[in-house]
Amino acid sequence: MPRIDAFLKLGLAQGCSDVHLAVGVPPMLRLHGDLMPIKFRDLGAAELESYVGEILTPGQKERFGSGRDVDFSYVSEDGGRFRVNVFRKETGVGATFRFIPGDIPKLEKLQLPKIIQRLCDYHQGMILVTGSTGTGKSTTLAAMIDHLNSTQNLNIISLEDPIEFVHRSKRSQVVQRELGSHLPSFAEGIRAALRQDPDVILVGEMRDAETISMAMTAAETGHLVLGTLHTTGAVKTIDRVIDALPGEMREQTKSFLSQSLLAVISQVLVKTPDNRARRAIAEIMVMNRAIAKLIMTDQTHQIPSQLQMGRDQGMQLMDQALLDAIQRKELDPDDAFRYATDKGLFTRFVTDTSMLPKVDVPA
Repeated sequence: MPRIDAFLKLGLAQGCSDVHLAVGVPPMLRLHGDLMPIKFRDLGAAELESYVGEILTPGQKERFGSGRDVDFSYVSEDGGRFRVNVFRKETGVGATFRFIPGDIPKLEKLQLPKIIQRLCDYHQGMILVTGSTGTGKSTTLAAMIDHLNSTQNLNIISLEDPIEFVHRSKRSQVVQRELGSHLPSFAEGIRAALRQDPDVILVGEMRDAETISMAMTAAETGHLVLGTLHTTGAVKTIDRVIDALPGEMREQTKSFLSQSLLAVISQVLVKTPDNRARRAIAEIMVMNRAIAKLIMTDQTHQIPSQLQMGRDQGMQLMDQALLDAIQRKELDPDDAFRYATDKGLFTRFVTDTSMLPKVDVPA
């Protein structure tokens, strides 16, 4: 058994989401959002490199030896599945292991707004799930794919880096392809998928102009495209897509977004009141005529007001979603305060007053 499995087994037993290994510190666990060390000695450079070497394939060792980071999925001997990033830094090797649950969660279990399930019924267009790293985007997308797989007869092609949740074909056929192992880039993966009779294409990360452009083409030509961006909020997401493409494509991109973008789901993970779990809270933008007009006239900064008024269409601002969940006693108000945009709305709920801004009292 690879020696690294002992740390992973301990992390799973504690219910952590990530295991971090780095030279000069003991192994660390991410538990409900907080990073904490385990009782172990500081890891040495040669020691950690040998641990990592036990789980790399020859091809991965070659890439890592050439100075490149390596991303891959790893299954430990006791069956735990992890997304792994191995890298080098000043003091030596580092590695991060993200636990991937074996069971794909249902949308209902994630307690996400019902509009997300209804969005899965569209047959053409683009849905973007956004948020910073570690906010549960992959889990939300996996739940959406599982819903489609369970309820419709489709050909679903999922392009991932690396493959995380493993989908077994149910009513649909689910084809999962991994960057580096099965395809050279996301853009090439989309180009190939268009020749494979797809109904749904999932793009693990829309990280460059070519990938975004190909995803737009797929959405415009009769396919449902699900994708992710590392952006926070609908406005930043739309601006990011427009700015990512060449200036001469600006009007074409705005036209695509106004006609083919179905929704933007931007999420964060917030601690529950008992601090023993985290829950996804989402800002939802659903395309309508008013928002389409704002995009076409370069007035995206006015989109939040449309989200605030569009609750009957399933829309909500992040602050609205956080406040509602606090009032239902589903979130730790102090943690929710960290993610709020208008923090003044949340000050009356905060229990740790040291988080609040200091006010100078006149002498």
